[in-house]
Amino acid sequence: MAFPYATKFRDALAGLRREGRYRVFADIVRARGRYPNADFYSESAKRPITVWCSNDYLCMSQHPKVLAAMHEALDTAGAGSGGTRNISGTTHYHVELEAEIADLHGKESALVFTSGYISNDATLSTLTRLLPGLVIFSDELNHASMIEGIRHGGGEKRIFKHNDLADLEAQLKTVDPSAPKLIAFEAVYSMDGHFAPVEAICDLADKYGAMTYIDEVHSVGLYGPRGAGVAARDGVMDRIDIVEGTLAKAFGVMGGYIAASRELVDCIRSFAPGFIFTTSVAPSIAAGVLASIRHLKESEAERTAIHERATRLKSLMREAGLPVMDSTSHIVPVFVGDATLCKSVSDALLADHGIYVQPINFPTVPRGTERLRFTPSPHHNDAMMHALVKALDTVWTSHQLKRAA
Repeated sequence: MAFPYATKFRDALAGLRREGRYRVFADIVRARGRYPNADFYSESAKRPITVWCSNDYLCMSQHPKVLAAMHEALDTAGAGSGGTRNISGTTHYHVELEAEIADLHGKESALVFTSGYISNDATLSTLTRLLPGLVIFSDELNHASMIEGIRHGGGEKRIFKHNDLADLEAQLKTVDPSAPKLIAFEAVYSMDGHFAPVEAICDLADKYGAMTYIDEVHSVGLYGPRGAGVAARDGVMDRIDIVEGTLAKAFGVMGGYIAASRELVDCIRSFAPGFIFTTSVAPSIAAGVLASIRHLKESEAERTAIHERATRLKSLMREAGLPVMDSTSHIVPVFVGDATLCKSVSDALLADHGIYVQPINFPTVPRGTERLRFTPSPHHNDAMMHALVKALDTVWTSHQLKRAA
């Protein structure tokens, strides 16, 4: 008898549905010039909604400078890059972009990948192969891409409690002082909105001879001088060995990168399969990101606005008795605590109030900590915020969810 392939696939999906974790993609088209307004497409109709969960934090995907640069590059170079960077996929746009990223972080060199996920996976796995015996110390809340990169490297790993310096130091003490070591952590943990104690981690790295690897994905463009991130904000960028970031969130387009010493970047460029064998981002994408970075290096307006908007939304939610989780960053998480309820709340907001916010369930967050994650942008005005809070108040009551103490 043949193996029951289809049955296994159906059973796996049925398990997700039973747990309330089956994911349904919202079919939307963002309205250029009117974002965060968008159109939601269903089987029966198209209707307007407001997007509240995008990582396009500063709405740079809509910025005239970014759009103009992408149009110009498309007209100049065409649609695709032509291949991998080694074959024909390196254009002058890529060269300029990497120089701009290196300058942003005060590093000698930078390397652009097709996504932030790939930049983490490719870099961390390759470092393990380049440094025999490398021990990686990883925060327990690190992103899946960091976890996968560490796993793919196949080396020794130590998981330390989230932002727990005592636990990190206790584990560092147990490793041979002469062994290569790397501390991998995030600047902003995107599901909780926590900042890492960057300077203190650098102190431990110096004390125990470890390299530092910071994921600035949810902070680059948003914090620090010129938008260089939390390490720059805290004045310790020169003590960070490897900065990893994205071009798809605050910068509003697509791609990922690392910035580090010339030799380290060259090693990743030369040895990482995830870079070597992947077609490069299109010239229009590189040009758009380049325009975005250059603008945000000069403009504080977007950063000022997003932090004011996040503070305002948290205040309105707390006034309404909604259980806003403790967050000192631009992330606004609201606790639900049950996967099925979390999806039901999300569905009700979309169906009844035209508000789009995706449920955040396991494995993105631990079971029992399910939440809605709101990301206010400079373009979310007061009227939108009041409408959101009113809708949440209604849905919270109808679902008999717990209020804040």
